[in-house]
Amino acid sequence: MSGRLHPQFRFETFVVGAGNRLAATAARAVAESPGAAYNPLFVYSAPGLGKTHLLMAVGHAALAVNPGLAVEYVTLDEFVEAYHVAVAAGQGDAVRRRYAETGLLLLDDVQFLSARRELQAELLRVVDAMQTGGRQIVLASDRPPAEMEALDERLVRRFAGGLVIDVGAPDFETRLAILRRKAEARGAELPPAVLEAIARLPIDNVRELAGALNRVIAQQAVVDGPLDAAQVRALFGAEAGPDLPPDEPRPAPAADEFGDFLSEVSATLTRQVEGWRARVAEAMLRWEGEGYRVRRLEALLEGEPEDPAEALRRFEADVEVLRATEAEAVGLDPASAGDATFRDPDRLDEARAAVERLRQGLVAPPGPSPHWRLEDVVAAEGNEVALHAAAAVVAEPGRRYNPLVLAGPTGAGKTHLLHGIGNALAEAPGAVVACLSAHDLVTELVDALEQGRVTAWQARYRRATALLLDDVHLLAGKDRTQEELFHLFNLLLEQDRQMVFSTAEPLAGVEGLEPRLRTRLEGGLVAELQPPDRELRRRVIERLLAARGHPPAPELAAYLAGRPADSVRAVQGVVQRLLNAAEVQQRPLDLGLARELLEGPPPPPPPPPAVRSSGVIRPGTGGLRSPEKMVWEWPEPAELAIEEYR
Repeated sequence: MSGRLHPQFRFETFVVGAGNRLAATAARAVAESPGAAYNPLFVYSAPGLGKTHLLMAVGHAALAVNPGLAVEYVTLDEFVEAYHVAVAAGQGDAVRRRYAETGLLLLDDVQFLSARRELQAELLRVVDAMQTGGRQIVLASDRPPAEMEALDERLVRRFAGGLVIDVGAPDFETRLAILRRKAEARGAELPPAVLEAIARLPIDNVRELAGALNRVIAQQAVVDGPLDAAQVRALFGAEAGPDLPPDEPRPAPAADEFGDFLSEVSATLTRQVEGWRARVAEAMLRWEGEGYRVRRLEALLEGEPEDPAEALRRFEADVEVLRATEAEAVGLDPASAGDATFRDPDRLDEARAAVERLRQGLVAPPGPSPHWRLEDVVAAEGNEVALHAAAAVVAEPGRRYNPLVLAGPTGAGKTHLLHGIGNALAEAPGAVVACLSAHDLVTELVDALEQGRVTAWQARYRRATALLLDDVHLLAGKDRTQEELFHLFNLLLEQDRQMVFSTAEPLAGVEGLEPRLRTRLEGGLVAELQPPDRELRRRVIERLLAARGHPPAPELAAYLAGRPADSVRAVQGVVQRLLNAAEVQQRPLDLGLARELLEGPPPPPPPPPAVRSSGVIRPGTGGLRSPEKMVWEWPEPAELAIEEYR
């Protein structure tokens, strides 16, 4: 069962430095002679330093030496899930035999064994059975056994009886070698000074180092000419140290003696196995050891077929189809793992029919909103890198930037761009694009837990060819959802399926986000989007008005773009408000209407300045000038005389 081994995680792609040399040496020794040296081998380190790479490299190398070896890579959560499913089906002994009889068992994320007493007892039985049978077990954890809380002392002693070794953080030279190798694999031409500047960043995590390289490659793709070291330091906020002195020696590549050893072993095996009967017998041992029925090969030995090589080739081709069919079935329904239908090449049609039944019973995951298209995103300086990365993702899904993380404040256009990428990916034949918010993902999982259909919920996302998750920072503190996303992430990454995430907060500052998940997110490309600047606002305004049949005058677009707005949505709201007002008032949409609506009606003109006078009415003036001096009543003289007389 070596199908879970990532094809790129080999010793040939593992850069050895001072911090990981002992671990790599021990892993090579185990791969050359499984069960003979360092059994069990326990490797531990902080997240992102290469534990999983080293585990899978052991598997690949062991298979190169002995193709018939049964190798199985499994995370602890998968080990637990398989055990629970088997116990529920009354087949607990079968799952114990499955692991105990594996020639090489690679068990990852052992730190989650803490406080699981029942599973610790099961693992203890597996370790004892494998050691007794001379079979190899290699384990990986983010901490040594002695620091794992509530771990059975018997397990601690078993682990200590083999070899417990740590993988240290890479030094400058190792980081530089890693960057050179990854840049070469990407086909990116970067000057030595640029790689050295990246290597001097305060990053110990290999995944985050790869993310920094991705960021530089993406930035270089949108500027004229190659970046230099000073620009790299500016890109990362001057965190990159000074350039290396020009005469400082460069690290030399290590000789790959292990590859020569494998070639020699392969040649020896070829010389030893001669004749078609020997080849068939060897194939029987190999496939039977991996759990497949070999009745067709037994029939070959009973007679002399016309073309034994062709018959053997057809059998092996059917096994490969059966493997792919089983992998798809397990992705749709993990409970189907180990079904006898997927172990008999003569029942290939039955296996295909079983997968088709599983497909028909699934509900498709939520897809991207059709209203947000990639071509509708307005390009500007603040989103140039993100748009370039989006185009690369659509052109080569799963190859260039995986995962792609869109980071920026609320209103910067992350959701539009995320759904736009999803719609572009969905146009590929056979694409199944899952696109939803982190809040919706949590809600779906809670509903699945409540209704007892977690397996079906997992299956609908495992069949996705691309996963796009909005506002991933909202998963902070949601431990079960993060655990499910972690396993889904690994599955999709192994199969080169594209993942895109968005976050409104820097991932390093999100409390409650598990380090193993954070380092995987930062291991792709984190592309930042800025709030809309004046130029972006102007382009958005012109496009919106033109789409509604109102080609804007330059002064109107300039006026609206000059008004402050912290998001594209706010700009769209202002434009829609103006369009509605123009329609209701039946007026042309011009600068005057915009000012009146957004600033209010103009104030009335001020009155003319007052002219002071003595209060006497001048003929022709038409009124009195001074109310204080105005005589309101003028008595008759006769009445005044009578009054004075009294």
